Amino acid sequence: MSRPKTGRSVKYEGRFLRMVDVDSWEFVERSNCDGAVVIISLTNEGNVLLIEQFRPPVGKNIIEFPAGLVGDSGSKEEFEVAALRELEEETGYTADKVTYLTIGPTAPGLSTELIAFVRAEGLTKISAGGGVESESIVIHEVPLAEVDKWLKQKQDAGIMVDLKVYAGLYYLNK
Repeated sequence: MSRPKTGRSVKYEGRFLRMVDVDSWEFVERSNCDGAVVIISLTNEGNVLLIEQFRPPVGKNIIEFPAGLVGDSGSKEEFEVAALRELEEETGYTADKVTYLTIGPTAPGLSTELIAFVRAEGLTKISAGGGVESESIVIHEVPLAEVDKWLKQKQDAGIMVDLKVYAGLYYLNK
């Protein structure tokens, strides 16, 4: 059951985000893109592609799947096209095939952001990866059979794991 939105007002707008109030419910919207995409994949050797980067909002390094914004260059972009772009930028891999899996909200009480999960297959390493100039991404290739133990070791070392990693592993284990 959805309620109509009435009484909408923008409380703050920055370069990439705006804070909105609808009927006394405050939440955040991205103003610079059409959503985000999470790329789930295995290398030809059976390794899960994960990345690690520092995230200022939590002040820690985070283990994540490669991911990125859709349409943040100002033009309309399909999720699959954004996935290929982000996979190459962050990991240095390209894929022969990208398959849409699902879409849903990241934090429905806080944000309007939707993320799509896609699976990338037929991977080929074509560059070093590591992100764009403003990013410092470490690429991890972890054997699927060892990923649970590896993630636990990272957590024990004080590195956080994005919960989307566990959701994505569900698709790799299907």
